[in-house]
Amino acid sequence: MRLEVMDDEGRILARGERGEIVLRGGLVMAGYYNNEAATREASTFGWHHTGDIGVIDEDGFVYIVDRKKDMIIYGGFNVFPSEVEQVLWSHPAVQDCAVIGVPDGKWGEAVKAVVELKPGANATADELIHLAKDKLGGVKAPKSVDFIAALPRSPVGKVLKKTLREPYWAGRERKI
Repeated sequence: MRLEVMDDEGRILARGERGEIVLRGGLVMAGYYNNEAATREASTFGWHHTGDIGVIDEDGFVYIVDRKKDMIIYGGFNVFPSEVEQVLWSHPAVQDCAVIGVPDGKWGEAVKAVVELKPGANATADELIHLAKDKLGGVKAPKSVDFIAALPRSPVGKVLKKTLREPYWAGRERKI
């Protein structure tokens, strides 16, 4: 089996560059059962697209950065939610968080953080935004922060980002 990192135009990227992890070989699935559309979408340029954004280092180790469907495009810049979440988790008051893309009339999408605070802890939106700006710069920092008692989760404990995004994208032609 062969594994590479590819850009959106189907070009294999150099070591150290971020892109979608793609696979090719005899052990790769043939397709999705009874779902030809999903099979076509996942199999382009002769590769199976995993939906994971990753990087291959100089030694050939693969690092998964984020899910492609969660990536936020802010004014032409790719923002990976996991990178912003890592910074927010470093704040002593943050129990958990999720970073999502919400509609922005000027920039396409804006970065929004949804934060669950530790019991009895306090933090302000400005505090968390400034923390992210200091560590990541203005493009990747959240433009807004919502505080929530508990993040929505699947039965196995995974944060349901689609559930968090839905109210912001409801009634729009473009669905994220």
